[in-house]
Amino acid sequence: MSARRGRRILNEVVAVAAQPAVDDSALPRPLDGMMAEERRTQILQIVRSEGRARVNELAGRFNSSAVTIRNDLNELHQRGLVLRSHGGAVLPEKILRESPVYERLKTHSEEKRRIGAMAVTLIHDGETIILDSGTTTLEIARQIKSKQGLKVITNGVNIAAELLDARDIQTFMVGGTIRGDSASIVGRSAEEMFEQFSADKVFLSGAGCDPDFGVSGANLDETMVNRAMLRIAREIILVADASKFSKRSMVRIAPFSEIDTIISDTGLRVEIQEKVRGLGCNLMLA
Repeated sequence: MSARRGRRILNEVVAVAAQPAVDDSALPRPLDGMMAEERRTQILQIVRSEGRARVNELAGRFNSSAVTIRNDLNELHQRGLVLRSHGGAVLPEKILRESPVYERLKTHSEEKRRIGAMAVTLIHDGETIILDSGTTTLEIARQIKSKQGLKVITNGVNIAAELLDARDIQTFMVGGTIRGDSASIVGRSAEEMFEQFSADKVFLSGAGCDPDFGVSGANLDETMVNRAMLRIAREIILVADASKFSKRSMVRIAPFSEIDTIISDTGLRVEIQEKVRGLGCNLMLA
């Protein structure tokens, strides 16, 4: 090393040493120096309280960067405390498991009855409609028996049984494998049979209705049949009580951008109403 270079390095070291020390306490820290674990605890409390949380909202709330919040959510996800979703996180229990059809018949029965009655007002004599195997669509089947010249296509054993005494309604039931838990028929043969039809309207009653994720179901075979229904219908109508919203099940059936009309009940939260209308859906409350 040359003498000149040695003197230059020495001068730089002396200059750095002469600078005043930085007072760490003077640096801005989120929420008075909140540590990562404290922040994650509060984030978890927010998710548990509100059911979900978004990265941008949390970043503003904690005066932190989006990267920091994503790392927090990823850590909570690894611990199994939250489930990462697009743009944020939800509680693990928001991923719905399928309940047997006999249990679902007992829940929110009054709301389903009102939704079914409103759905019937959209059905006209002589139309061809599809009813999936849900318990809300079962209410529609119970209330359309006075219609004339109606054709109903379904994969629901419960729907077909309900319409046995409907004299002026022609019922078409697809073939395939019977699922006892949902009283439905699934499988590739069911999908192929739907592809041979065309319908004016399909009434869909998905298990989960999260505007960010879409309408979803708990069983892959069932959702594949649901998708086949949607492909052949000119109008898609979602019939779902308020308890299904902001929840999601395992498999997406369709995004809300594909839904034409939603029929729910008056218990649907205002923010959800605004969100689905913003996605272009016609919302009706029973």
